[in-house]
Amino acid sequence: MASCFSMTCVFLAFLVVASSLGHVVSSPLLSDSGDRQRANHTKDIQKLKLRRINAYMNKINKPAFKTIQSPDGDVIDCVLSHLQPAFDHPALQGQKPHFVQEDPPEKPKGYKYTEAVAESESFQLWADSGESCPEGTVPIRRTRQKDILRASSITRYGRRHVRRDSTGSGHEHAVAFVKEDEYYGAKASLNVWAPRVSNKYEFSLSQIWVISGSFGNDLNTIEAGWQVSPELYGDNNPRFFTYWTTDAYRATGCYNLLCSGFIQTNNKVAIGAAISPTSSYNGRQFDIGLMVWKDPKHGNWWLELGSGILVGYWPAILFSHLRSHANMIQFGGEIVNSRSSSGGLHTSTLMGSGHFAQQSFGKAAYFRNLQRVDWDNNLLPITNFRLLADHSNCYDITQGRNNLWGTYFYYGGPGRNVRCP
Repeated sequence: MASCFSMTCVFLAFLVVASSLGHVVSSPLLSDSGDRQRANHTKDIQKLKLRRINAYMNKINKPAFKTIQSPDGDVIDCVLSHLQPAFDHPALQGQKPHFVQEDPPEKPKGYKYTEAVAESESFQLWADSGESCPEGTVPIRRTRQKDILRASSITRYGRRHVRRDSTGSGHEHAVAFVKEDEYYGAKASLNVWAPRVSNKYEFSLSQIWVISGSFGNDLNTIEAGWQVSPELYGDNNPRFFTYWTTDAYRATGCYNLLCSGFIQTNNKVAIGAAISPTSSYNGRQFDIGLMVWKDPKHGNWWLELGSGILVGYWPAILFSHLRSHANMIQFGGEIVNSRSSSGGLHTSTLMGSGHFAQQSFGKAAYFRNLQRVDWDNNLLPITNFRLLADHSNCYDITQGRNNLWGTYFYYGGPGRNVRCP
C-alpha cells in the first residue's frame, strides 16, 4: 500500500480519532439520558397505577359512621346500610326502596335451631375488640392500597380466576354434590381450620356452592364458606367469605362486598373478616352452620350463619338462571395448585385440616347435616349425593350417615406427598 503524507490523509486520520474520542466521551451521557427517561417513564406508570388504585378505593370504601380496629390488623368500617356497595349496581341504583326486602325471609319448613346464636355472633376476631357497629349500619372490612397491590391487576382484585380443568395446573376439589333436579337452597355445618397455603397465588377454601346454568359462560353461582387466601387478605387466617357470578367468573360478581350486588342486613358479621377460634388436630372442633336459600315470597337468595343470623341476600335480579332455581348444589373443599411456582411439583397447600378423610373426627375436616330446600320450601336431608376427588392421592373424601350428624363426609389432604408428587 502506498504511503500517505497528504493533508487529506492527515485530515481523515484526525476525523477517525476524533470520532472515536467523541464516542467514548458521549456514550455515557446518552446512556444517562436514556436511564433518566426510563426511570421517569416508570415513575409515571407508578403514579398512574396509584391514581387508579386510589380511585377504586374511593369507590369501594364507603364513608364510615364508625371505625373499629381489629386485633389482626383489619380495619372495620361501620357503613350506613343505604350507602353499602350493593347499591352501586346498575340494576339497584336509584331503586333501593323497591329492591330492599324489609320483611324477613320465610324460613324453610323443617328448620330446627341447633346452635347458640350468641356463640355464632362472636366468632370473628374484630368482635374481640369489644366494639360493635350500631343498628342501621353494616360492618365492612376496609380495602387498603396494599390489598390491591397484591392482586395481578385492579380489574382482577376481589375476583376469582376463570375456572380451569382440574386435570392441569389449576383448581382441585374434594366435594359432594347433587344435580339433575330443582334446588331452592342448601344447608350444612362445617368445621373451620387454618390450612397452610404454599404461596400467595394459591388458596384453600371450604364452602357451599349453589349452581345453575351450564359450565360454559352462562354459569351462575352463589358461594359461602371459609377460606385462606394470602393474595386477597395478606395473611393466613381463615375468613368467612361469599362469592357470586352470573358468567362463569368472567366479568360479574366478586368476593364479599368488593363489588356491588350482595345486600348485607346484619350489623354484627363482617364478610371477609377472620374467624376465631379454629379447630385443632386431636383437640376442640369449631364449626359454623351455613344456609343459602331462596325466599319463596320475594325470590331473593338469603344467607344465614349459625342459627338464625341473617347476614343478607343476593337479589334475584342479579342472576339469569338462578333467578328461577339451582340445578346443582355442592359442598366441600377447593385449592389452587400452581405447579409453575413449585418446579413442576404438586403444591403442598393443605385442604381442610391437611389430613386425609380416613383420619375422621378430630383430625380430618368435615361437613355434617347436609340438607337441601325443595320447590315447596321444605328442608330435606340429602341422601343420594355423589363424591368427587379430582386427585384422590392428594386430597380425598369419604361419606357417612348417623342419627346425630345425618348425612356427612370427611375430606381434605396434604397435597404433595409420596403418592402425589
